[in-house]
Amino acid sequence: MARILVVDDDPGLRNSLCTALQDLGHVPFQAGDGLEGLTCTDPTDLVITDLCMPRVGGLELIRSLRHRRPALPIIAISGDSSAGDRLETARRLGAVTTLRKPFGLPDLVREVERALSPLG
Repeated sequence: MARILVVDDDPGLRNSLCTALQDLGHVPFQAGDGLEGLTCTDPTDLVITDLCMPRVGGLELIRSLRHRRPALPIIAISGDSSAGDRLETARRLGAVTTLRKPFGLPDLVREVERALSPLG
């Protein structure tokens, strides 16, 4: 059981991801943007973050988390028109993996398990 922070400005997607994670036995909690996410990361085992959000976006969140908690696994998600470029940048900044929206539950499960694995 892991504590997983889901950061996305879409409340419907956030709720869906949290429900799926809870069904898998994890303890999810959520933030509506990167600024809110930065205030609730300390007890977190994994962060799943969207990249395009108001105030503080996912790339900025990843940069900040890398400085504060270098070993914290981060999964970046995006579905905007430049998702490929943004996801690649997220990986270079330290995301352990990325998912392009829309993605299915099996993809989410696989990447969460991979990110939480001791071998990464």
